[in-house]
Formats: sequence, C-alpha cells, structure tokens
Amino acid sequence: MGWAQSYSISMSRLYLCIPGMALLFVLGLMAQDKAQDNVIKVDVDLVNVLCTVHGKNNALIGGLEKADFHLLEDGKEQEIKYFTRETDLPLTIGLLVDVSGSQARLIDTEHRAASAFFRSVLRPKDLAFIISFGTDSELLQDSTNSAKLLEDGLKGLRLSVQVGGLHPGPVPTAQNNAGTVLWDAVYLAANERLKTEAGRKVIVVITDGVDEGSRKTREQAIHEAQLADAVVYSIDYSDPGAYGPGLVFGAGNGEADLRKMSDETGGRVFKVDRKNTLDDIFKQIQDEMRSQYALAYSPTNPKKDGSYRKLDFKMANKDYKVQARKGYYAVAN
Repeated sequence: MGWAQSYSISMSRLYLCIPGMALLFVLGLMAQDKAQDNVIKVDVDLVNVLCTVHGKNNALIGGLEKADFHLLEDGKEQEIKYFTRETDLPLTIGLLVDVSGSQARLIDTEHRAASAFFRSVLRPKDLAFIISFGTDSELLQDSTNSAKLLEDGLKGLRLSVQVGGLHPGPVPTAQNNAGTVLWDAVYLAANERLKTEAGRKVIVVITDGVDEGSRKTREQAIHEAQLADAVVYSIDYSDPGAYGPGLVFGAGNGEADLRKMSDETGGRVFKVDRKNTLDDIFKQIQDEMRSQYALAYSPTNPKKDGSYRKLDFKMANKDYKVQARKGYYAVAN
C-alpha cells in the first residue's frame, strides 16, 4: 500500500515529510509522465502493481500504453495515475536456495548458474541478497550490488541437514522435525529484507517445494510477501536420485504449493528438466524482470482496515494475459 498523505511537488523544490527512498517508485513513474504545469499534485496514498503481459505462446508483450490496461479492485475499475514500461526502477532480488539433503547433488549447478545470473541481471542501482535454507535459514550475503560479494556468498552454499546428517546446519533448529524450512525462509526474506526497500522487489526460490518443519505456514509466507510487494519466482529443481527406497519422487504438494505462492504474488513457477536448464530459467526470469510494467493508483476504497483487496486486469486486447499479484492487504503504514 502507499502512503497516507498528499504532497505538492514543484519543479524547482521538493517538500517531503517521509523518507526519500519511499517515493522512488512514484517518482520513477512520474518521470514518464510529461507535466503541463509547473506544479504537479501527487497523491502518494497509492497501490503499486508490477506486471508482465503475455501473448500467444506465452510470448512477452512490450510497447503497451496505459490505455491498454484496465485495473479493477474488488470488481471496481480504478484510475491508473502513473504508468511506465520496461522500468529502470531499482530492483532488489532475494535468492533463496534449498540446501536440504535432497539437493546435495544440485548445489554446484545452483552456485554456477546463480553467479552468472547475478552478473547478467544486476545494474548499478540494483541490490541482491542470498539466503540458504535447510534445517534452518541462513543469510549468506546481505543486500549488495557487488558481484564479488555475491559470488563469495554463493560459495557458502552447503548442505544443512539434521544433526547426524552429512553436514549438520550451522545453527541447529529448535524443532526436531525441521528438514527444509522453506516457508520460514520466504517469510524472513520478505519481512526482514524487502519490506522496507523501495522500487521493485523479487524473491527467487530454488527448491523441490517440500517444506518440513517451518514455524511459518505457506499462507503466512505468502501474506508477508504480499505486504512487502514482492514478486516470487519459484524454480522447481529436484534430484530424483535423492529420494530413498520406498519414497515416491515428487510426493506431497510441493509443486502445487510453489504455484500457489507464485500466482498470488505475481510470479511464475519454472521447472528444471531436460528441455529447460537452470541457466535457461534464470534467463527467462531476467527477461521478465526487464519487461515489467509499473502501475500505481489511489484506491476508490480508502479504508485502511487490513482487509484483502482483490486485483484483476482487463486488457484492451483480449488475447493478452496479465501476470500480476492477485491482491493486497489494505494496512496503514
């Protein structure tokens, strides 16, 4: 959600009573709108929405204008006040890597592909951080723009299994049944690393989608990602050979859980297989992040009652499909 007051922005002076970083999203959008007067009235009580648009064969659609979008909140159309495409707004990426026992033979590939991804995607204003999760969640590298520091952080990827396993985790969990604290890691990334960041925020999770022992639920992790305005991309990466005799590969709701989380936050689920390598998927995620549209509007329902507001898009071209978060929580800041 945006902020609770309105301000006048002069072309010569800017009067602000809130942190400057909080306005980066709005100011980035404003830069795309040509002002006719010397003073622009800006309502900063805004809902910000990032989206991508896909056409036939799931191709990314660029070059759209504001008039191509119709945005509805709880079924009521909203006036899109600010709009930009292929945005250069700052980007913060949280990379979350599953290092539980089932991922043992995948870690080297994850390290190499993630290093190449960071070198390719990060621009001067962008940041990234790395969290690994197994029996616990561990911050391997805090937010930085340094490719070297991120590379050093990725070198810290190592198995985190229950005590008595191949490599016990550095901080034993308080829960005996913890094995893959996926939801805890997502909650941590959103709540402690992304909620206060401005600009665009993305969580990329590499995992088989199985959670064992998280204190937080899937719903709590999704809720926190929505509060942080974070888009979650899930990479379903599994090693069939890692599952012991008698265990069914892919058992449980791993893929469905990942799809639920990504769909609700405006991301997608990608699956590593023979046709799509981890490098291929990182490239697709990069293309999507660089083909986003940023929209902002003041909701016709101004109440900050904590309720969930459903978002929906109707495109001028009915063949186009919008990929965006399904809604937001109307909370006071």
